[in-house]
Amino acid sequence: MIVYDLSCAAGHRFEGWFGSSADYAGQRERGLVACPQCGSGVVDKAPMAPAVPRKGNRQPEAKRPFTGGTMPPEAAEMLAKLAEIQAEALKSSTWVGDAFPDRTRAIHYGEREVEAIHGQASAEEALALVEEGIAIAPLLFPVPPPPDELN
Repeated sequence: MIVYDLSCAAGHRFEGWFGSSADYAGQRERGLVACPQCGSGVVDKAPMAPAVPRKGNRQPEAKRPFTGGTMPPEAAEMLAKLAEIQAEALKSSTWVGDAFPDRTRAIHYGEREVEAIHGQASAEEALALVEEGIAIAPLLFPVPPPPDELN
């Protein structure tokens, strides 16, 4: 199997997997290679770095987040749906701001009535809650404090 970096006439880059270089050439001649983003059939191999194996004593390079390009419509739709679900869930939750760690502990240990709350906690505070066996979860999308908290 050969993986080629390909580029269309519009400059979109993508990968193509082929059984051999002859397979790539044959598929290209028959018009079977097209850009998945814009559908252009004018596709050429893009410059590629050689596949040189890493030395055994080297740590793998950290993966970088997705940058540039266009988000697939399915991903954008999924994120919009998740944001909608989070917003709906927060309607029945109370903002407690920086008091989140203390309020969560009080609920967990039976010192307060059980209620849905959300607020802020540092990474250290969140880790301490988890280590105490208190179930918490980060929100997927940032939530601004209510307007009366901003003053």
